[in-house]
Amino acid sequence: MKAAIVRGAGQSPVYGDFDEPVAGEGEVRLAVTAASVSHLVKVRAAGTHYSAANQFPFVPGVDGVGRRDDGSRVYFFLPRAPFGSMAERTVVAAAQCIAVPDRLDDATAAAIANPGMSSWAALAERAKLKAGETVLVNGATGTSGRLAVQIAKVLGAKKVIATGRNPASLQALAALGADVTISLLQDDASLERQFRELFADGVDVVLDYIYGKSAETLLVAAAKAGPDGVPIRFVQIGALSGTTVALPAAVLRSSSIVMMGSGLGSVSKAGLLAAISGVFAAAASKGFDIAFKPVPLSEVETAWQADDSTSRTVFTLG
Repeated sequence: MKAAIVRGAGQSPVYGDFDEPVAGEGEVRLAVTAASVSHLVKVRAAGTHYSAANQFPFVPGVDGVGRRDDGSRVYFFLPRAPFGSMAERTVVAAAQCIAVPDRLDDATAAAIANPGMSSWAALAERAKLKAGETVLVNGATGTSGRLAVQIAKVLGAKKVIATGRNPASLQALAALGADVTISLLQDDASLERQFRELFADGVDVVLDYIYGKSAETLLVAAAKAGPDGVPIRFVQIGALSGTTVALPAAVLRSSSIVMMGSGLGSVSKAGLLAAISGVFAAAASKGFDIAFKPVPLSEVETAWQADDSTSRTVFTLG
């Protein structure tokens, strides 16, 4: 069968022939119709993500939309290695498949599932967001962050604060539900001062997609300005700006900040699938704004290099 294939550590996928998958006990074989590129897909393919199997050669892709042998349409998550979603066919545990609403086409469902799941699981499963609370999305100008702003509102947030570096994208977030926007391009002292003002007014949940220096500044500001004894749930999701922070011990001693992560391992597979079901239901009834570009899988070698965080690349088959 035709597939995108990663042949070695650090190598980009190439288009070629790969062994046909055979379903084992409890698995289903699917004819893939759409599979998207995400940051998770890229770092797993590079072998740098904590969940990477580093088994070569393999087909990249953690999820997608496909058809069962009976023709039913499903979204699937985490195919069995070395098979991924970027191939004509794959195999996955039957329990890791869910129906796709009729109102969502294959490419849209594939594009929205992973980035939507990241914020839905973080808010509903990890932070236990309550209606009327305030959410701050750190790193909101990428695909996942833009969806996080919209999903926070759908899940009942009264106020959403969005940060980012791209001025035009940051401005556009107001139309998607952001009540306040903050540029991360300002100097550290000004950024901390602005964060402190916001935390003094009350922030209940922080979704952090970028980590690094901005997260460090945010945490320090929260400790200095957050109301005494009022928990701030900080949920770490991505690390686009850095994988570490210099966190003073006093930040944790002097505040009631609760730090947690959201992703593979911190949320069960069942919890992640439940989050995606929620995203699909909301997308089918309310609609979400997401930029994506359908590309034939045969063009994977050029499209992989051109992919960026401003628009999701969705490989299509059939």
